[in-house]
Amino acid sequence: MTRLQDTIPGLPSRELAAVVGAVTPGEPYPDHRSAVAAVARVALSAASEPGDTDAVALVAALGSREVLTAVTDDVAPEHVRSALEAAGAPAIPTVARLRDALARWRARLPGGPVWAPLHRGARVGAALVTPEHPLWPESVGELDHGAPLALWVRGDPERLPLLSRSVALVGARAASGYGEHVALESAAGLSDRGFAIVSGGAYGVDAAAHRAALSSDQVTVAFLAGGVDRLYPAGNDDLLKRVAQHGLLIAELPPGSTPTRWRFLMRNRLIAAASSATIVVEAGARSGSLNTAGHAAQLGRPLGAVPGPITSKASEGCHRLIREYAATCVTTPDEMAELADPFGALPSAERPADDDQRARPPEGDPDDRVRAELSVSRGRSVQELAERTGLALDSVVAALGRLGAHAVAWEAHDGWFRR
Repeated sequence: MTRLQDTIPGLPSRELAAVVGAVTPGEPYPDHRSAVAAVARVALSAASEPGDTDAVALVAALGSREVLTAVTDDVAPEHVRSALEAAGAPAIPTVARLRDALARWRARLPGGPVWAPLHRGARVGAALVTPEHPLWPESVGELDHGAPLALWVRGDPERLPLLSRSVALVGARAASGYGEHVALESAAGLSDRGFAIVSGGAYGVDAAAHRAALSSDQVTVAFLAGGVDRLYPAGNDDLLKRVAQHGLLIAELPPGSTPTRWRFLMRNRLIAAASSATIVVEAGARSGSLNTAGHAAQLGRPLGAVPGPITSKASEGCHRLIREYAATCVTTPDEMAELADPFGALPSAERPADDDQRARPPEGDPDDRVRAELSVSRGRSVQELAERTGLALDSVVAALGRLGAHAVAWEAHDGWFRR
């Protein structure tokens, strides 16, 4: 199987480095092959729909450069299958499935140069984050082959680690006065307790949650169903621009992509995966927020629902989550905080007042420092945790023992994980 060259056709190496560097947060990619791989991920994310497990599986096994080559050069599916076998891929698709996938992506490759989305992203100040970048949120990796190929971010990408302590507040677009009030109070209370607020930028509950977080000077994150340059809905344009300024706008589709119904549903999996817990504030029987709740449940993430009046159809979905899907009934920010972080939740009276300490554990608490460095998807050794926290080895071991006793951390053969 042929391999993509170390430069994109029509774009000299020096220009490639400049184009990719313009949307790369922090240090540039170490070599041209890495830059080409990033561009290939962007092209494939335009050619495939969100949640395309075939695309993600092939990239994981062969690399984005090789998969894009197979698409653009019309490589025979038999050759792709042989490459997968040689790479030791855990699951080998049939030739027929590979033929369908390659044809599907080939037909959807956007016209014009493959680096065009990078220029569009640079124009709106967006950053491209790939799984190889240190700022990549590890929590979305739990989606496995449903994970995004790349993420586009408007706002300071250095805020991405704050997703490790975040709560998604979702609900109806046509929220009642009760629903908006609960969303506002919940987001403000969780912000006071140091949580970043995640939602989808829509009308109703989403907008109320974002506004409350902004008013509390807390980071809020909106996951979009189109490109980060396509602010939707138009009526929330000003709000979303404020989110980009003080928080983050995130999308998996390249700039210029249009939001569609399917993309909204698939966007919801990112909200659930990126957040420590998902709270459904108000939802009718057919609310799209129930889709987000389903993703959270599939991932094994804490799921809560706010009850409403038993006579209100606007809360039928919440009541069903509590009754049939074991969602935790939550009625206060303290209960939501405990659901998201049972060991580290802080009552509002104990929240650090210093803005620099907001949304991260107190510096002096060894347990919180160790917990903050644990990952849900990657094991860390005691030595690594000591280096990351600045604590002595015996202090790390003692903290891990306490965290394990409270079911906050667990040990596997490849290190310690956060639950």
